Amino acid sequence: MRRTPHYLLDDRDEVRRLIRENPWATIVSHVEGAGIVASHYPVLLDEQASVGDEIVLVSHVGRPDEELHRLGTTEVLVIIQGPHGYISPSWYDDDAVIPTWNHVTAHLYGVPEILDDAENFRILAELTDHFEQHVADPRSLALDEEYSRRVARGTVGLRLRVTRIDARLKLSQNKPAEVVARIVNQLDGDGPYAHDGLAREMRRVHDPRHS
Repeated sequence: MRRTPHYLLDDRDEVRRLIRENPWATIVSHVEGAGIVASHYPVLLDEQASVGDEIVLVSHVGRPDEELHRLGTTEVLVIIQGPHGYISPSWYDDDAVIPTWNHVTAHLYGVPEILDDAENFRILAELTDHFEQHVADPRSLALDEEYSRRVARGTVGLRLRVTRIDARLKLSQNKPAEVVARIVNQLDGDGPYAHDGLAREMRRVHDPRHS
């Protein structure tokens, strides 16, 4: 990503928040003989496995994606995409003509560790419980463990210790306060580019009272 200094996101706690709130990730590999390979899977932070300020992700892929990516042998890129949206120049002032796109994005790099079957099933169960906790009638893999374990054999678990981070908060930090206020007001409205999630991210950056 373009390294514009005032958009850099160096706060690892904010990167963790971004992962927690946006767990649907893109996994990208460059594989000799195959070129660029991309897949999409949910990820979770592995807080127990992290050491110090380390960021550790756990996930799984469906077979044969582990072979397509050559997982465990080369570095992968995991892209976390937070709220993003079109910003019209009409929200700036009467003379503005150049639009932009605001976004919150993190690129996370590392060589994944392949999990054994037992740990993969444990992670799959945790992943299910993590998302099921928010529904009225939550389900668990433990309700039919024998069947769940058979299905799990079609997946490969992985743990990624992040060795490099390239993250951005591009949220109109280069605009004066009155323009930022107009942008947030438009994002909070009911127009074609309204986006309450992006409005919340802008308030976090421009007005810490809303964090």
